[in-house]
Parts: sequence; structure tokens; C-alpha cells
Amino acid sequence: MDVEGEVPAAAAAAVANGLGGAGAEEASPAPVSAEQLDVEAYAAQYSGRTRLVRLLFVADRCGVEAMQLEALRMAYDEIKRGEDVQLHRDVVTKIGGRLGPRYGLDQAWVFSVSRRADQRKEKLESELNGYRTNLIKESIRMGYNDIGDFFYAHGQLSDAFKSYIRTRDYCTTSKHIVQMCMNVILVSIELGQYAHVSNYVSKAEQTPDSLDPTIVAKLKAAAGLANLETKKYKFAARKFVETGIELGNNFSEVIAPQDVAVYGALCALASFDRSDLKSKVIDNINFRNFLDLVPEVRELVNDFYASRYGSCLGHLEKLKPNLLLDIHLHQHVETLYMEIRHKAIIQYTLPFISVDLNTMAAAFKTSVSMLQKELAALITEDKIQARIDSHNKILYARHADQRNATFQRVLQTGNDFERDVKSMLLRANLLKHDYIQKTSGPRKM
Repeated sequence: MDVEGEVPAAAAAAVANGLGGAGAEEASPAPVSAEQLDVEAYAAQYSGRTRLVRLLFVADRCGVEAMQLEALRMAYDEIKRGEDVQLHRDVVTKIGGRLGPRYGLDQAWVFSVSRRADQRKEKLESELNGYRTNLIKESIRMGYNDIGDFFYAHGQLSDAFKSYIRTRDYCTTSKHIVQMCMNVILVSIELGQYAHVSNYVSKAEQTPDSLDPTIVAKLKAAAGLANLETKKYKFAARKFVETGIELGNNFSEVIAPQDVAVYGALCALASFDRSDLKSKVIDNINFRNFLDLVPEVRELVNDFYASRYGSCLGHLEKLKPNLLLDIHLHQHVETLYMEIRHKAIIQYTLPFISVDLNTMAAAFKTSVSMLQKELAALITEDKIQARIDSHNKILYARHADQRNATFQRVLQTGNDFERDVKSMLLRANLLKHDYIQKTSGPRKM
């Protein structure tokens, strides 16, 4: 197989342990207290394996035992409806007998599922070998797809990835290529291989036939996730705000429409300038449909644009505990929050020649000393052109003198005009009096 289809062993091992690709890098995360998270309502937004991985992530990171046990109970019940034996064992270990004998290791279920899996795998491999012997291209493609689905259902994600990749050589239509790309994207997201996600999003978008609007929306959302995970927040924001409302709940095995609103809004606030925020987020009717699903996020976007920074930052702090339990967003929360706060501070100071730090601190609901440190850092980074009067607690902006600069430009324009008019009059007089110097020809010897 080529390099493009290789899956690092570390990523595969992380998923095999039930950690999921997005959270695999954090072996022992600090607990997060989030009493307000409704675990059942949260899990209902997702389907398939991502629901399980998200529930386990919440259980690992939340600091409330009741919430942890609720997440583990739901994960246990969900696993019993599937075929992932290893994940069943992992969840039982995490529960540790705290939910009673009903949530212990079900040996009968494990034996039954394992026996059926062995039989099913043998049958699929036998059928595929027959197709390959007979060189039936479409049947080979479907055979690899079926084996990929089998591996995916049993939690063997690296094997599923390889099987889906192998269908590439047997795709005969654009629809087949798109199906292959979507399967690879799904598994790559769970493995945390976001380079593959970006690559196969591009492959799908380059198919010659026009794509179904739902597929387009899925590809935009997947590209947004890939950019988010690689900390390209501006590109991520663009992809999320371009995601069509056709997405709905059709991509719940990866992302919910509420996630599109939250991820897109936070990335946009952290990276868009004021005009882009207005045109691409606030006035974007399509993205507004996503924002309406999460009123708190819609309000904080409007507060930021309306310069109600205290209210905006208050909404952000209220959302923070739950965002830290999001499998894709948790590692970006602090960076995004810092960028949003710094943008708010910069925009607050921009229109003024001087700012009272006491008034500004009240607006940002912080102390004057903390605000002064933030401003000093932004001035050092050359993000704010200003100086601080520490004694009087006043920030003086080093804006250019716009009034004087305007007068100078007008004066210069007048001088240029006067010079041009004089030149034109001189030329006209020379022509009028036929005062034209002719170039003499070459001298004859």
C-alpha cells in the first residue's frame, strides 16, 4: 500500500483503547466540572461510534461522579447494541462495578458476538477472494466495502481504513469515488488522521459530476474539523460558515449541527475581522440557521459585534465547562478564548485617543492590574499602538493625527494640480506660437 494509506500504530492503539482520535494525545486530562451538561440530550445529537467515543470522553474528563456514571451507563447500553467486544471490556473496566452487576462483563454476549464475527469475516474474505479470481471489478469494490464495514463495526479502525482505501482502484463512477472518500473521511476523523481528511475532501470535491447538496455540506463540515484540529482557525471558520443547512442530522456519525454553530462562531470570532464577521456570520442567512440552534452562541456573536464585550465574555465563561468536554474543541478552548478576548480589547481601544483603565476594566469585568498586564502584552506584540500612564491609569493611543494628515494630503493635491495646470498652459502657448524645436537630421559628410 502507498504511504497515503498508512495509519500510525499509535493512533490505532489509541482508538482501540476507546479514546478516539481527537482526545488520544491526553493520557491523564485534568477533570472538568460541568454540572449543567445534560448527558442524555448531548449524546442524542450523535449516532454510531462517535456517540460512544464522546460519552467516554465526557466520563474521563468531567469532575462529577454522577455525570461520569451516567455517561458510562449510556455507553455500556449503546455498545451492547453493536459488535465492538473490546470497547465493551474497556467500559466495564471504567465502570469498575459502581453500577451494579447488570453493568458487568457479559461473557455470553462477548462469546456470541465473537463467534458471529469469526463466521462473518471468513464468509466476507471467501467472497472477496472469489471476486478477485473472477476479476469482477464492481464486486471487488463492494467486497472491500463490506469488509471495511465489518472492521469498522468491530472497532478495528486501521483495518477498516485500509479496506476502504483499497476500493479506490475499483471505482468506476463519480458516485463510487465519493462513497470511498466519505468512508475514508469517517474513519480518518476517528483515527485523528486529519491530513487524510483534508486530502479526501479535496478528492471528493474534484469529482467531475455535481455533488448532492448534502454531500457538499458534509465535506464542508469535515474540512472545517480538519482545519480546527490543525489550528487553522480562519480556514476552519470559513468552512463551517459555508456549511449548507442540508447537513441537518445527516452527519450525526461525525458532527451535529449545533457543533457547526459553536465551532464556526468561535473560530470566526477569533480570526475574522469586523467586516468578515458581519458579512460571513451575522448576515449569513444559511449560518444563522445553525446559530439559532444554540441561542447562547448567537447572543455572544451579536454582543461581540455590538461591542458589548462584558456580556460576550460572560457568555463565553458560562459555555466554557461544556466546551472543555467536547472531543474536538477541548484542546482549542483556551487559545480561542484568548484570541477572542484580545480582539475585543483591541477593538475597544481602537476608536479612542485615550481610555480610562478603570472604565475599561469594568467593561471587561476584570481588575485594573490584570487589564494593564494584558494591554502591556498587546503593546509589546505591536497589536495595539499605545502607551500606558500607570500612575493615572490611562491608555493613550499613538494614532496618527488624521486631521493634520488630511490637510497635508489636500495641500499636496492642490500643489500637484497647480503644477499640472501650469504645464498645460505652457504647452498650449508653445503650440499657439508654433514654437517647436525640430530634431535636426544626421549631418552629411
